[in-house]
Amino acid sequence: MLGYVTLGTNNLPRATAYYDALFETIGVGRSMEEENYFVAWSPGQLSPGIAATIPFDKKPATVGNGIMVALIMETPEQVDALYHKALELGGSDEGQPGFRPEGADKGFYAGYFRDLDGNKLNAFCMVE
Repeated sequence: MLGYVTLGTNNLPRATAYYDALFETIGVGRSMEEENYFVAWSPGQLSPGIAATIPFDKKPATVGNGIMVALIMETPEQVDALYHKALELGGSDEGQPGFRPEGADKGFYAGYFRDLDGNKLNAFCMVE
């Protein structure tokens, strides 16, 4: 059902460099771009994607409280790698990788972080 998500930025070159490096971790590259406006990343033309964009109304980009983008991974190791890369690139921690709820040893495994503009994302997988 999900087609794509856009994340507002006030510094497109910085956001683009961040997401280029972050998504390289999972083998995903750029799928579309319009100079000085937006860049999108997706594993394929018909796959869900994420875009960093200057807001269409030209007002400053702000972070939506309660809005989060969840990136599905196949393994906890991929979750860990993406989470740590996000922080290495200057992102901030919003919840270290692990099972939710705490104490579980299977089910929902996720790591939460914010990008350079304060947008909240997570990497997650399901473990049987």
